[in-house]
Amino acid sequence: MSHNGPPAPEPVPPGLSRRHAAGAPSARGLLFTLLGEFVLPGGGTAAGGWLRAEKDGRRTRWHLTAAAQRLLTDGAERIYSFRPGTEDWDGRWLLVAARVPDGDRSARHVVRTRLSWAGFGSIGPGLWISAHPEREAEAAAVLREAGLAGDAHVFVATRSGLVGASGMVRAAWDLPAIEREYERFIGEFSSPGPDDVLARQIGLVHAWRRFPAIDPALPAALLPARWSGLEAARLFAGLHQRWSGAAQLEWKRLNDQLG
Repeated sequence: MSHNGPPAPEPVPPGLSRRHAAGAPSARGLLFTLLGEFVLPGGGTAAGGWLRAEKDGRRTRWHLTAAAQRLLTDGAERIYSFRPGTEDWDGRWLLVAARVPDGDRSARHVVRTRLSWAGFGSIGPGLWISAHPEREAEAAAVLREAGLAGDAHVFVATRSGLVGASGMVRAAWDLPAIEREYERFIGEFSSPGPDDVLARQIGLVHAWRRFPAIDPALPAALLPARWSGLEAARLFAGLHQRWSGAAQLEWKRLNDQLG
């Protein structure tokens, strides 16, 4: 479709939050899964702020807005590339020190939710850590959004504490709770599912997409000796590849029927 001049800026899609990106148990969260798994790879064509209409003769085609496409692309990149327990860690930490003024609940919410989404854990009031120094720009963006950039500090450093890092890791993240979620995922998708491959694929992606939000993707050196996240990641990758072709065909068949 042609345009005269630059396109007008589009509003951020309502409700396309990181909560929905993480597979929130809601209708909008499930819609996020459908859009990211089937609509985005197909060029953004589908049937409030997420979609725009385009007339094609007597038919109306729906396309993702630019804002929705950007957010879905960012979310898809994190979800499909997410791999827990990487081996190539150089021992550097990213530290954020940010004092939130008393009573500023909005800033506190932004810092807590956005840094948690980015894989940070808190080891004390106003002190957050991550094993991913490459996320420094993301942390700085969170601080700017919270209005704290002028009174915060970001460091990339190595640890030289008196004890090992295991105690710090336990304080920052609830690894046993994350482990239980991985085991639940493995239990659900290790057994045979329904014959409806489209429904099964949607369920698989929707269940997996929450792990980048709750698992800080710690390097293998910081994880327990047995970590179910590794098995869960292999299971997700294998099933997603196995079911993807048939699920995409079924999605196309349903869209052609509705069109």
